[in-house]
Amino acid sequence: MDALANTRNQTMEEIKDSPDYNWFRSTVPLKRLQYPVYWDLMEFCDGFRKLLDHLQLDKVHLFGASLGGFLAQKFAEFSCKSPRVHSLILCNSFSDTSIFNQTWTANSFWLIPAFMLKKIVLGNFAKGPVDPEMAGAIDFMVDRLESLNQRELASRLTLNCQNSYVEPHKIKDVAVTLIDVFDQSALSLEAKEEMYKLFPNAKRAHLKTGGNFPYLCRSADVNLYIQIHLRQFHGTRYAAIDPAMVSEEELEVQECHLKTCQESDEEQ
Repeated sequence: MDALANTRNQTMEEIKDSPDYNWFRSTVPLKRLQYPVYWDLMEFCDGFRKLLDHLQLDKVHLFGASLGGFLAQKFAEFSCKSPRVHSLILCNSFSDTSIFNQTWTANSFWLIPAFMLKKIVLGNFAKGPVDPEMAGAIDFMVDRLESLNQRELASRLTLNCQNSYVEPHKIKDVAVTLIDVFDQSALSLEAKEEMYKLFPNAKRAHLKTGGNFPYLCRSADVNLYIQIHLRQFHGTRYAAIDPAMVSEEELEVQECHLKTCQESDEEQ
């Protein structure tokens, strides 16, 4: 365990020293990067296209969780005639907003006070005892929720509940990995099954626990799945990881370690 943790820490230090990472940080100052206010899905997609144009990126790999995953799918669909998305990694995501049974109220969120909108969101958070990592993730997201003003929160809920669904035939050539959890989350089993049907050839990555925010409380495992997903593009124009930073052997060792941990959890 210590050796694996040291390897991961070393990898992160190498990433931070890489020219690509420094270029991105200088081009997009992360402390000032905010989720824009968009009230319409097509408006969001057009805005994201303009961001890629500004960054001079022709095609990208996108990671999205929950609403972020849905928006990533919609952007891939939006840009299908001139593809801008090379692959998708979707974590606890969905393909049809009707699962939330809120499409009839989507156009009313802009009228609702911020404290009531926050109550709606908090209603989807895990209740009952959770492990320290999950509790920390929930606390972090509650802090982030408190930092949003009424327009920011209302616009996101509008996008989340606006009547829309993904058209799979438009993104059938996009490589996809689906990451989900086996424990309680805001997504129903039916929503997960629908994602499996939508992307029958997608790679599946399962976590025994993680709740709504596995990318925070199970970040090491999620990061590993991301690396495994991106490994298929090594040596191509759209390689996202410098092979000198993460070797094939290291990924295989980490992948075996993750499988061992999962098998151990299942036996328990």
